[in-house]
Amino acid sequence: MTSPQVAPAGSSQEPRPMPEGGAAQETERGAEWPVELRASELAAVVACGYSIAVAESLTGGLVLASIVSVPGASAVLRGGVVAYDTELKHRVLGVDAALMAEFGPVDPRVAEQMARGARRIGTTAAGEAQIGVSTTGVAGPTPDPQTGTAVGTVFIGISSVRGDRSIAVHAHGDRAQIREWSVRAAIRAVLDEARILGEHARS
Repeated sequence: MTSPQVAPAGSSQEPRPMPEGGAAQETERGAEWPVELRASELAAVVACGYSIAVAESLTGGLVLASIVSVPGASAVLRGGVVAYDTELKHRVLGVDAALMAEFGPVDPRVAEQMARGARRIGTTAAGEAQIGVSTTGVAGPTPDPQTGTAVGTVFIGISSVRGDRSIAVHAHGDRAQIREWSVRAAIRAVLDEARILGEHARS
């Protein structure tokens, strides 16, 4: 199976500023990883110490289930939302309806707003979830009916106190493989954000 290519999300759009000069969108070209999640990656998510909330579309709860599979997940996981329908993305997660009407639900800005909405939904007495992660994309077998977006186009959204960003993942394979790539990319994004937050906290 061809490895997914990860590229800047929404590079034609104005970047969303992040504190301390952080880039709103990451560039990771030619990234490769096995489709299967490693137990060590999931354990690292649970051990990171940052509260996490999840918003999913094409992955249908697989990101949340992957984290829950690790003993002790309750220490960091606040919860999540599967907003498969476009209207739910707007009503539950607060994604801009006009944005989705014009560009469709598979868009880097939609991913960012979903991640931000996840943090809000993950609010407890301790405050908002510290990291929000989201998935939106086209798993196939046919292109997106609204926009014609190609199968395998996926956007991962990440939101934290640093701001909001999105990562474009171009995955290959069948429907199940594309969804698995998306889960792995989301977990990797959470780990990257937790690492950066930790570095800022120590500096």
